[in-house]
Amino acid sequence: MWRLAYKINYPVHTSVMIREVMEFLSPEPDGVYVDATLGLGGYAEAILEITEGAARVIGIDVDEDSLKYAESRLEGYAPRVEFVRENFSHIDEILNDLGIGEVDGIVADVGMSSYQLESSGRGFSFLREEPLDMRFDTRLDTSAKDIVNTYTFDELSTLIKVNGEERWAKKIARDIIKVRSERPIRSSLELAEIVSRAIPKKFHPRDIHPATRTFQALRIAVNNELQNLKLFISKAAPLLKPGGKIAVVSFHSLEDRVVKKAFKKLASPCTCPPDLPVCVCHKKKMLNILTPAPITPSMEEAMENRRARSAKLRGGERTQNEELQSA
Repeated sequence: MWRLAYKINYPVHTSVMIREVMEFLSPEPDGVYVDATLGLGGYAEAILEITEGAARVIGIDVDEDSLKYAESRLEGYAPRVEFVRENFSHIDEILNDLGIGEVDGIVADVGMSSYQLESSGRGFSFLREEPLDMRFDTRLDTSAKDIVNTYTFDELSTLIKVNGEERWAKKIARDIIKVRSERPIRSSLELAEIVSRAIPKKFHPRDIHPATRTFQALRIAVNNELQNLKLFISKAAPLLKPGGKIAVVSFHSLEDRVVKKAFKKLASPCTCPPDLPVCVCHKKKMLNILTPAPITPSMEEAMENRRARSAKLRGGERTQNEELQSA
């Protein structure tokens, strides 16, 4: 099949597991698809190339810079692409505003893009001297600098422990508060150094920077990532046509857990307690889970792209009408 022979060579940016995602979605020329985290436009471009520019694609992203790049990249397909600057948790409102009732496929690559890490200048990287911002959407009121310099010890340590799964959360929070009592913490590099010093050297991770989990925790909090992801999936599934597919690529255990639970909930026909003699919730199964275990990148991709190493792809298919009626 053509999909197995499909090769993508982008000089600037290639989306993670793009071959697997495209094989999963199987884009058709008359289809309507949503790239819910457009980023630099990798998945959207692949959908359009596969369908020879005939499919319609809705590209959603909160990052203004990413949207501008994607618009330039996809300008040759302009009549078939809509660009929307909004959070993907509002997918239902976005499609309603565009007069679209249902779509054939939805893809989302959640978390931080390589561009945001390496080139945005917003403090996502712990290796550069950048303003401590971490907002995907610069219209948001609260930045990482605000959190680091205003949260109480309990708030800060809980955030780092829960969102970063960091065992040294209390020590890190204590050291942050000590430093900020003398001067505001303003840069990503300064924060990274504080975190690195807070963790005893013999406990520094071998394969990641010691500040990785703390930066992850702050980024998730600033952008309300986990709640937005949960909302997105709950709203996206009902927008699929019967047989339409949703594919979500995540990059750490917290994201993957949200996706797994959300899919499981949508695939469950009843939420009543097991001891009830009859169903009173009247919930209908909405999704068939197509990935009992997540799909992971090939060894070749993982070696070529460090960001891909932790990626997990989960997918589901909207139930057919007869399944909804019999559920």
